Amino acid sequence: MKREERRQEIVDLLIASRAVDLDDLASRFAVSKMTIHRDLDDLERAGVLRKVRGGATIDPGTQFESDFRFRELQEADVKRSIAAAAAELVEPGMTVMINDGSMAAILGDVLARKRPLTIITNNAAIIERNKGETGATLITVGGVYSAKFNAYLGIVAEEALSRLRADIAFVSAPAVSGSLAYHMDESVVRS
Repeated sequence: MKREERRQEIVDLLIASRAVDLDDLASRFAVSKMTIHRDLDDLERAGVLRKVRGGATIDPGTQFESDFRFRELQEADVKRSIAAAAAELVEPGMTVMINDGSMAAILGDVLARKRPLTIITNNAAIIERNKGETGATLITVGGVYSAKFNAYLGIVAEEALSRLRADIAFVSAPAVSGSLAYHMDESVVRS
C-alpha cells in the first residue's frame, strides 16, 4: 500500500472511530511503528488529527472537522429534520439550487419525493445520488473537485453559477449569526 493510501485509510478510521491506536495501525498496515509515527506527524501538521500517547484522535477545532466525511456522520437526525422542513418549500417542477455541505446532501435525497425537479448543484453527493434518476434534471456546475468538501469549486463553478437561475436555493453554512452566514474557506464561499 502506498503512503498516501495508508494515510487516507488512517483518516477514514478516525472518521469512523474518532481515535486510532499506534500498535493497531502498525499491525493493520504491516509497517513499523516509526512509519506510523511519521504518518501521524504529517497528518497532525496538516491539521487533520492530534497525536496522543499511543495513537491519535480527532482534535476539535482543526480542519478535520470541516472534512465532508466527518461532517456527514455528525447530527444525522438533526440534518434529516432540517432537510425534511426545507423540502416542504419545494413543489414539483421547480428548479432547486443546492450548495455543497453534508446537510445539503441529505436534502438532495429527500427531494426525490418532489419530482419532477431540476437540481443545480456543485455537491458531489447529490450528483452521485441523483444521476440517472427519472424525473430529475441534474445540472452540475463543474469546477475543481475538493475531497475535503466533496464538491466542485473554483472559477468554473463560479462562472456557471453566475449564469444559472433557480426558483429556490438552499445554501448551508457552518455558522450563522443574525442575517450573516460564515464559512472557513473562501473557495467554498465563492462557489
